[in-house]
Amino acid sequence: MSLQPEHKIGARVLIPPPLLFAAGFLSGVWLRRTLPGDRLPPAFAGLALPAGVALAAAGALLALSGILTFARAKTTPIPHKPVATLVVHGPYRYSRNPMYAGLTAVYLGLVLALDRLWPLAFLPLVLAVLVFAVVLPEERYLESRFGDAYRAYRARVRRFL
Repeated sequence: MSLQPEHKIGARVLIPPPLLFAAGFLSGVWLRRTLPGDRLPPAFAGLALPAGVALAAAGALLALSGILTFARAKTTPIPHKPVATLVVHGPYRYSRNPMYAGLTAVYLGLVLALDRLWPLAFLPLVLAVLVFAVVLPEERYLESRFGDAYRAYRARVRRFL
């Protein structure tokens, strides 16, 4: 099936999502240099590292499963490239954005594992930019590309978890 001219460039996403998450996290790390005092209360210190590692690992596995599902479907997970097919199986049965949910879990896991709370201050901004600059353009693209099939998928599967 050949793509229509308007579908040859993919979603108009200007910010690679992993870069967006990294920028938010690193901004929090930088803020810590300016405003110390972002440590967890001592009562949580013993649990933070294992919980953070577990959460980051689970998030990485979720994101990786999304990437591998795209690879098996012979399409790209890169938002600004055109997709070959609408992926609705694997983790996409439960979330329209498992890669972004996974990146969010990695971010939160790193906050815990590294005992650095300032990155949490940037997470709402990261998620807002993600929705408005990445997810909504992707959704518009997928609706224009797949029409009723995407609308039906969107009606039965949540945007995130």
